[in-house]
Amino acid sequence: MTIRHAGVLDTVVLPVSSEHGSGFKVRRVLPSRHRRMVGPFILFEQIGPAVFNTGQGFDTGPHPHIGLAAVTYLIDGEIVHRDSLGKVQALRPGEVGWMTAGSGIVHSERTPQEARASGSNFFGIQAWVALPCKHEEVAADFAHYNDLEIPRTCARGVEFTLIAGTSDGLTSPVKTFSDMVFAEIVLTSGARYQVKPGHHERAVYVVAGEVEIVGRTGSFREAELILLESGAEIVLKAPAFHSARLMLMGGEPFSEPRHAYWNFVSSSTERIEQAKTDWRERRFPGVPGEHDFVPLPEDLDQAADRSP
Repeated sequence: MTIRHAGVLDTVVLPVSSEHGSGFKVRRVLPSRHRRMVGPFILFEQIGPAVFNTGQGFDTGPHPHIGLAAVTYLIDGEIVHRDSLGKVQALRPGEVGWMTAGSGIVHSERTPQEARASGSNFFGIQAWVALPCKHEEVAADFAHYNDLEIPRTCARGVEFTLIAGTSDGLTSPVKTFSDMVFAEIVLTSGARYQVKPGHHERAVYVVAGEVEIVGRTGSFREAELILLESGAEIVLKAPAFHSARLMLMGGEPFSEPRHAYWNFVSSSTERIEQAKTDWRERRFPGVPGEHDFVPLPEDLDQAADRSP
């Protein structure tokens, strides 16, 4: 759906939802048929909220990435990141896990055993940020930032948390490779927040509640992605008696197109084909202590076609 008002373009992207085996839902709004990227952001999805019973948990087995940075930001619960660099890191609400895949990395994400034993909640945001051409083959790395390192402001009913980039007079310590903004915004009932015009492409995702745009009728609801016109002055407002949790993303678009297949992103289709071959032939490094192998989607499809 597209709505034009006085120089403002509000394109609302609805999520594609999928159910996972442990009973939680994943809602994905990027990429979509309406928009492939917002600035450098090439994937954005909400995981949960979910309630895991005893013995259940979030489990994403070892899988590879190239050409991107994967960002994990939790609202509730806990997961443990393990990767082929040998890094093991628990991630909790308000912290940031920033994994630079670059030339190639393999990682897993799982609910820790203690939480699995007792049952737990889980709610998180994951995003992929494509890397500029000159950094696509940078050495892989994983960085963890605790909640005290991430800049936050609280004023007039607005809590603004800057996960990465620059905005609102803040600069995140998260190391990025391009100009961007990635932030969480929590509005109490009736509170307002003006989206800064400093980035060419901007979008707001409604995590929970609903939000209005001042001067426009109607509201935007949970799991909707609102794409904003470049330079437009936008003021977001939580309705009376309702709060809203939002994610703001934006940045400068790349001049070269990005190709994506499964967990691989690159400006070169040949590079993606090489990554597919490397994974199929198990040339990627393994994750210490992990022995699962996730086949390429096309190999799974071929195996299904051959089954009786």
